[in-house]
Amino acid sequence: LSPTQPFPVKPPPLVPHAMSAEDIWGITVVDRGQCRRKYGDARFGPIFTPPSLEGTVVVPSTAGGINWGGVAVDPRNRILVTKVLRMAHFVQLIPLDAVPDPGDGAPENLMGTPSPLLGTPYALKQEPMVSDMFTPCVTPPWAAVIAVDLQAGEILWQSPLGVLDKLMPMPLPLKWGTASFGGPIITGGGLVFIGATQDNRIRAFALATGEEIWEAELPTGAFAMPMTYAIKGRQYVVIAAGGHPFIYPQPGDTLTAFALPAAE
Repeated sequence: LSPTQPFPVKPPPLVPHAMSAEDIWGITVVDRGQCRRKYGDARFGPIFTPPSLEGTVVVPSTAGGINWGGVAVDPRNRILVTKVLRMAHFVQLIPLDAVPDPGDGAPENLMGTPSPLLGTPYALKQEPMVSDMFTPCVTPPWAAVIAVDLQAGEILWQSPLGVLDKLMPMPLPLKWGTASFGGPIITGGGLVFIGATQDNRIRAFALATGEEIWEAELPTGAFAMPMTYAIKGRQYVVIAAGGHPFIYPQPGDTLTAFALPAAE
């Protein structure tokens, strides 16, 4: 057996694989102070640092790095595109006898209530690493679209994914990325389409450069992969927008299709 987890040499990590207490960040001095009080005494370390009784900061978070949505690949140009999260997660083991009501061990609990780990004397407390204002305690951008040259094993470009205008009391258009679930598609014309964000948008990026060249607003968050099809020579992109029970509880039930301009 290998004495360690395998560490790929190429491409380089697409998100940070380690964090220290000195890396704790906040939008304001108040946010940073809240993050330090909540997490400053936790265990920090590289990827695969295990849970602990004092609590462990997990980087990448349990939601990624790369997670829901996967990757898209352009086989002609040997380019891979994916969405990544750069947020951190907090996990803590708590002895069962210290948990007043351990419940039934529901695995979907992600917001701080301890849940029993079956077959062990512990419950697990887990939560996103955020301030009391629910802003991440790590440096932005918090989400990005990244392209990788599969032949060279190098990152070609990375672009922030999402703005904060729907998440703040004042609609500031800060392009710092948002929590996101969902993957991209690549079209034959060299465009990357993706929803996945908490700002109700679908976007298109140029595959060659990563430039965001188009966006459209949707009825709610679209945490599904887009698809594309053609009818009588005209191409369409369609995406489902339904919200998300955890990161964006604004339910919807909409399919929206966009048509590329008709050829002259």
